[in-house]
Amino acid sequence: MTVGKDYSFTPPTHPDYEYVGFKKSTTDAAPSGSITPGNPYSFQYDGSFEKYTLYMYYKKKDGTDNGCPPGQSCEPPPSGPNCTDPAPAQTINGQTMDPSVSAVIKADSRGSEKFDVLQGIPTSESLYGNVKAKEYLYQNAFTQMKGVCTFEVKVKKTYILEWDPGKKVPNPDGKGTHEEPDPQRETEEREYTYTIQRPYSFWKIDNLEVYDIDRATLTNYAWDTVTIQPTGYHPPVYAATQDGNYFPPDPPGTLTAPSETKSGGKTKPSVPNEQGAFQGMAEQAVKKVEVRNDSLVFKGQAIMNSTRTQENGPTPSRIPEPTMISDNVLYSPGHVISKTKTNKSSQPSTGEIFYNLMDGSINGGSNRSFPIPGINPVTVHTPVVIYASTTDDKAHNQKTNPAGGRNATILDRPFTIYMPTTGQHLNIPGYGDRDYAKYVRDKQVKFPFDVYTADKSRFIPKNTWVSIPVMQTAATFFLPVWVDEGFYDIQFRTIAENAPTDFTAEPQANLNLAHHAATDIVPVDVIGRLYDFHLTDIADYNWEKVFRTQAGSANPTGVSYWVGQNEIDGDPRGNKAIYTLPIRPGSHPLQGYKNVSVKTGYHFKFDFKTKGNMFGPLDGIRITPAFYFVGKDGKAVNAKGDTRIPVDLYYNAGKNNFVKIGSAQDQVKRYVILNDRLRNVPTLELSDTAAYKYGHYGQAGNMGKNEYIQNYMQSFTKQKTPVGSYSLMILPEQLRTFLRLKENIPASVDPERANVSVQKWYGEYSLPAEPFVVEAGTNVAEYGRTHGGLDSKSPIFLKNGYIIVNFNIESIRQGDLNHPYLQYIHAPLMNQWQLEGFNRSIQDAYGHRFTLKDGDILFYHADKSSRDDFSSQVPH
Repeated sequence: MTVGKDYSFTPPTHPDYEYVGFKKSTTDAAPSGSITPGNPYSFQYDGSFEKYTLYMYYKKKDGTDNGCPPGQSCEPPPSGPNCTDPAPAQTINGQTMDPSVSAVIKADSRGSEKFDVLQGIPTSESLYGNVKAKEYLYQNAFTQMKGVCTFEVKVKKTYILEWDPGKKVPNPDGKGTHEEPDPQRETEEREYTYTIQRPYSFWKIDNLEVYDIDRATLTNYAWDTVTIQPTGYHPPVYAATQDGNYFPPDPPGTLTAPSETKSGGKTKPSVPNEQGAFQGMAEQAVKKVEVRNDSLVFKGQAIMNSTRTQENGPTPSRIPEPTMISDNVLYSPGHVISKTKTNKSSQPSTGEIFYNLMDGSINGGSNRSFPIPGINPVTVHTPVVIYASTTDDKAHNQKTNPAGGRNATILDRPFTIYMPTTGQHLNIPGYGDRDYAKYVRDKQVKFPFDVYTADKSRFIPKNTWVSIPVMQTAATFFLPVWVDEGFYDIQFRTIAENAPTDFTAEPQANLNLAHHAATDIVPVDVIGRLYDFHLTDIADYNWEKVFRTQAGSANPTGVSYWVGQNEIDGDPRGNKAIYTLPIRPGSHPLQGYKNVSVKTGYHFKFDFKTKGNMFGPLDGIRITPAFYFVGKDGKAVNAKGDTRIPVDLYYNAGKNNFVKIGSAQDQVKRYVILNDRLRNVPTLELSDTAAYKYGHYGQAGNMGKNEYIQNYMQSFTKQKTPVGSYSLMILPEQLRTFLRLKENIPASVDPERANVSVQKWYGEYSLPAEPFVVEAGTNVAEYGRTHGGLDSKSPIFLKNGYIIVNFNIESIRQGDLNHPYLQYIHAPLMNQWQLEGFNRSIQDAYGHRFTLKDGDILFYHADKSSRDDFSSQVPH
């Protein structure tokens, strides 16, 4: 019998006895308990004895007797086989515990990655993590268990022995004996015992560990740690049972061989020993041991078959090798890189994948994790660019020599800066030439001079960083008039959204990721203005009522004649066309004067303004007159058909006759009195000018400020100031006043400096009372020599028309006459005379058309002189 093995038999039934149990010998005590005859009785051998004979034990139902019922065999059933315990024979090991894991961290979107993270990806962009690994892991140990069941098989054979020894029988006659047959017959039973072995083997699951994917983690500076849970993942389905065993067959009981008759003749035959004769019968009578493997079905495939078979359980197959998971199982997109991440190069990546031990695993195992090798690094590089520019106000740049490589920025005018977020960065994926606004925290500009916002609602002191909305490409500012003229550099910077507080910058683009800002510099030239020329008075008495409220009065009417009908920047001034230059027949607004122009010898007063740094003691204005002649009807004045010709003017001065204006003999000095009665310079202008000069020009001596101002207004400004000659005038600082600003001056600005930013210049000019007009280039002396002399009536002189006085006006800074600063008319980039609306073609009161030139101021009658009037000293 085998320890732990189940045995069963069915006790027979009897009407008077009940079966109590069994005992291993007849001397054993009666067993306790009650077993129902006719029902199977099963027990498990506990190993307390190796071999015994079982006797069924009965008792009478009335309790009077124990024993074996009459006619009932109480022999025990045949004993079961003696089986060795299953012992390990061989083991099949299988395992796949290497997940073959890999991972990438890349820029979204997968398959069309915008950035190469090895080279750079900005903050605010998103990354995805993708992990590839085997769908499951496993390891197993399948052990073949072997054993042998030994059976004792008895074979009984009955031998019928026959012999005839004969017997002596008395003869009938009583005489003697005779031998008669005496057949003998006996039966003799022999029992042969055979040991029959039946081997068996089956497979047990000693170890089974199956792991499914739980999660993966990826760690990198760009996103710290991301945990990726599997999506659309199906762990392997498997089922295992550990019910493998062996099942010995029931013993065959005692076998009976066919009886055999042995005839021995006269003697009793002996029974032969046929021990070897029934081995085959015994072998045939013992069935094979049945076995059953443990069971394992993995992903629908029977790895270990538990079908009950004879002798040997089928050898298990291998667990299927796991395949790699699909791309989407451990895929996690959309991880935005935080703006708090500063630029860093090639930051290493680490990762881990986690497998959990699945339910149903056998004998061991625990959750596993594996490092993910070879994950690519990530470079965080937030790009910014700044390719700044400013408007180049060429349309208002009056400089004689505009500065190359610098944009003109004009005082008291708006200017626009451009701070695009587009431009060239690194030539790597996702960068290049494009818009980088997404990555900008701030765009800033710093002016080295004071500015206002375009609407003047906000004052911005110089050297202040000013933020511009990121999505706003252009911003307009206003340049205050008090800013010093000269060269400046405007600074720009664009700051990346991930910039630390101590960020550094690189010109135009932060190509080196150590920098978090891009800078740019735009060189500019701050330039002033020369403008607002107008004629304010004419000494010719025919014009007195135009400029004065009444004859003999100094009170002005307010009438003046401007260059055109536009203001400094081309906006309408509001004056009528009649009040524009040049003064010509038809300019007189009063009835009856439509043919009146101006007689030679009478001066005209004028003034104009400048803006900028024209407040120094050596600053001034140079006016160069030029002269032209036109006919009274505007038609041709020479044989060539010219309607306008340049002319030379001559005059008589004392003993010197026919002195050419502009020649070495032209020595007549001209003077201007600033505070002239008829110039009407406002008292505030004079006092403001005096106050500034008192503090800056060192002219006060020992005088106090108030005394100086009074002396300036009452004395100094009423003195003659030399200005030059007929051919050239220099208006010096003595003929300049300062115009106080009307708007409020910010607290950080020096008010004295601000209030001298706009200057006004006063002048006057006239032709000699009796000029002699010839076409330019005419050799007057030669003409006189060849024509018997010269006098005022010589036909060489042009009389039937008008002398046009034309001014070229230039500003002179710091006395540098060789390098005039601003041009009113002849700047290479603009013409202020034209901007103010000067009309180059006009008609007089009679419809005669005249072609003009920029700078034309006044038409003098070529044939009328102040000397023609009853007095050359007109009260006016």
